[in-house]
Amino acid sequence: MPTIAVDKEDLFERLGRQYTTEEFDQLCFDFGIELDEDTTSEVEEAIKSGQPAERPQLKIEVPANRYDLLCTEGISRALRVFLEKQEAPTYKLVLPPGGNDGLLTVTTAQIRPFFACAILRNVTFTPRSYASFMDLQDKLHQNICRRRQLVAIGTHDLDTLEAPFRYEARPPQNIKFKPLNKTEEYTADKLMTMYESEKHLSRYLHIIRDSPVYPIIYDAKDRVLSMPPIINSEHSKITLNTKNVFVDVTATDETKLNIVVNIVTTMFAEYCAEPFSVEPVRVVYPSGKTVIYPNLEPRKTAARASYINSCTGLSLDASSIAKLLERMSLVAQPSNTNPDEISVEVPCTRPDIFHECDIMEDAAIAYGFNKLPRTFPATGTVAQPLAVSKLSNLVRQEWAMAGWVEVLPLILCSHDENFAWLNHVDDNKTAVKLANPKTAEYQVIRTSLIPGILKTIRENRKHPLPIRVFETSDVVTKDPTVERQAKNARHAAAVWCNKTAGFEVICGLLDRIMAMLEVPRISASDEKAEHGYYLQEAADPMFFPGRGAKIFYRASTNPPYSDSQVAVPPPGEPAPKSLPTTVRDAVVSTVSSTRTRNDLELGLIGVLHPTVLANFEVTYPCSALEFTLEPLMQEIPPVWADDP
Repeated sequence: MPTIAVDKEDLFERLGRQYTTEEFDQLCFDFGIELDEDTTSEVEEAIKSGQPAERPQLKIEVPANRYDLLCTEGISRALRVFLEKQEAPTYKLVLPPGGNDGLLTVTTAQIRPFFACAILRNVTFTPRSYASFMDLQDKLHQNICRRRQLVAIGTHDLDTLEAPFRYEARPPQNIKFKPLNKTEEYTADKLMTMYESEKHLSRYLHIIRDSPVYPIIYDAKDRVLSMPPIINSEHSKITLNTKNVFVDVTATDETKLNIVVNIVTTMFAEYCAEPFSVEPVRVVYPSGKTVIYPNLEPRKTAARASYINSCTGLSLDASSIAKLLERMSLVAQPSNTNPDEISVEVPCTRPDIFHECDIMEDAAIAYGFNKLPRTFPATGTVAQPLAVSKLSNLVRQEWAMAGWVEVLPLILCSHDENFAWLNHVDDNKTAVKLANPKTAEYQVIRTSLIPGILKTIRENRKHPLPIRVFETSDVVTKDPTVERQAKNARHAAAVWCNKTAGFEVICGLLDRIMAMLEVPRISASDEKAEHGYYLQEAADPMFFPGRGAKIFYRASTNPPYSDSQVAVPPPGEPAPKSLPTTVRDAVVSTVSSTRTRNDLELGLIGVLHPTVLANFEVTYPCSALEFTLEPLMQEIPPVWADDP
């Protein structure tokens, strides 16, 4: 959760009273935020020792989706409403005399195509409110704006500009202006080179650097306001003496665009001569579509008193719940047609409210979590491990008792480690790749456990031989048949590293776990066996030629558990029709789908190729084993079966 620092005296003055640290900590807890630190004692110590010190601050943790609490103005306003010291403000649009001039956007579809703006008229800044205004923009840039990649904010002194404004996209060599805090004009391409050495701005250069055109904002006299998302112009920068503020917001995400422009304007509209009033601007897109920004209209929705009571254990009527919601800055009143329904207006400052459950949470906060009645659940349940977890624990236990050491590498790896270093070729249909990896070490989600184990051996190669390690964990592969387009699969893998390859050792490890699962080995003379596993030589470039094999599994046609083990209701009681039946049917269908006469390929076993070992800087021969545990889940009772 983001942590914000607010001036202690300023906040308490806004709240209308002084609080002790314990009292304010309790107030924060009641409201659903957390007091992280009070710097009063540190400031007093610094003053006693003669050192310079700032005013005492309160560092408060706020929910990541409560963008209205990222500044002193927002927190004090929300707490005053919560304490019923004021009503939630009504934000309104106020047209200037003569209407609005249009803002035309052209040729920006290929880069930051969305634009919004607003005007704050007759603002009176103090040093603290000015600093808070700047700090809110930084907090939003790091939070919802995703370091300016999705949204960028610019603020300007409107009195230095002349409408109408233009938002264009031009080649960098055709853009020239004096950037903020500079005395000379630079072209955009030179600015990108100059800012490489500036720590604060260099982190944003990649957003537009490779684009053939850069976004740029001009006024009616071709004076530059901003080159988003990098830098504003020196000409239009705001100061303590600024009276009329022009706010521009550019984005690649229209939803976040609306949230950001609403938060910036509503938080500081209280400093306008007419509090909580914002002057709108008409934005005209190339298609001819016209949009008025900002949109401060509350969103209308509804909640049911019965739903809120069922979730909280309360027995309140709609009128009482409506009063609770008003303490959370929502406008609520009982419906005139349905006594169970509450009509709710969600203000533009609360984009965190999506669903009825969010309204229920606000009602619970206003009532007080510690005051909610405590009751025992109406039904009792006993947890059981998932079949795949139970199987994984069995593998871990048996291999550990055999003298092997479990390792836990990271699930992310580089593209080369997952493919090229194993002598495999990426078919672009298997691995899930990160769109913007932070480092070359974390580019894909692993599709095999072998690379992580080999990296572990590399880092521990000074340990005495033999090194015998294993891992039982998930791999991820693409699956276009499911909604999320990817699936997890539980694998088990082991590597033996010694002066000799030790293929017989790794085979013995496989035999051991199969014996514990009561899966017999199918020999060449018993090809008609109904159940078991066998090895078949296979050519895999990861293994030494002639020293690799595939592991095949033949599922039993008979279940490994009897019907008496299945949990059924007592005689005379109907079978449950909701969740238990659904879970039971799902497990049955999954288990049944694997009971076919087609032999399933479980995995691979063999002696690793010397080039693979060289890629991972392992200097001793190794044998490896990897197979999936998913088909073997039918070898243990399903999750809905009782223990014998």
